[in-house]
Amino acid sequence: MNYVEVHGSRIRYHATGPADGPAVVLLHGIGRSLEDWLPQHDRLTEHRVISLDMPGFGLSQRLPARTTLTCLAEGVWATLDALGVTDPVHLMGNSLGGAVAMQMLVDDPARVTTLTLVNSAGFGKEVTFALRMLAIPFLGRPLLGRIDPRVAKRVERSLFADRALVTQERIAMAVRIGRQPDFAAVYLEIARALGGFRGIAPRWRAELLNRVVRNPRPTLILWGDRDLILPSVHLSAARAALPHAQSHLFPDTGHMPQLERPDEFARLVKPLLALTAEPPRTHSPL
Repeated sequence: MNYVEVHGSRIRYHATGPADGPAVVLLHGIGRSLEDWLPQHDRLTEHRVISLDMPGFGLSQRLPARTTLTCLAEGVWATLDALGVTDPVHLMGNSLGGAVAMQMLVDDPARVTTLTLVNSAGFGKEVTFALRMLAIPFLGRPLLGRIDPRVAKRVERSLFADRALVTQERIAMAVRIGRQPDFAAVYLEIARALGGFRGIAPRWRAELLNRVVRNPRPTLILWGDRDLILPSVHLSAARAALPHAQSHLFPDTGHMPQLERPDEFARLVKPLLALTAEPPRTHSPL
């Protein structure tokens, strides 16, 4: 793993594959890290694959600004700039990372070739009760300050249908992330920016999806049917909101199909990654 400086903060990233090809950018969920995408680096070897800890998450430092969806999207774009990625990219986002990917698209459409949304935030208000509890005043920060191995194991178990994926390595990484100095503050800032005790707020979702529809890109929406974080009923809402998108529901799969079904996941996304950026549209003279 490597680090790059972005706006005075150290951002952690992992890059594999040919440096001269179009980049595939992989974005994790809230409180998570680039480790959630590592199996795909080994399966998408014909592409330049870049996963990163978004600012304030994983082992990356936070940015000076308050953490919002726009701030995270700008931070990822700035990280790609620092890495010299100038050509249009393929964006993939899991959970919060899906919402960040959509925000990146609407902020700079010319830089996005395709969009892959994996159990993505942004399509419904329902979310696990554990996340809604964090919105309660004076409760969220103490809860986030108690990420010990037992708590980390419970969180990891909620992410997968296959409990064999709840390894000691993943538990240890979750504890390490939870002990980062800005972990609780950044987690609460983005969680409260996007929702509250009643669930994920509707306003930002509607505004973002309306803008995504106005900037369509080849899109693939993937979901696990046993997701305990963002229920799979959101897939129906996603299909309705983005009718141009293809979709797939993984059976017996939780919140992270890219980890739980890595081979099938790679097989599904490869046709999309073979697409190239469309040239900018020009208007014919009257």
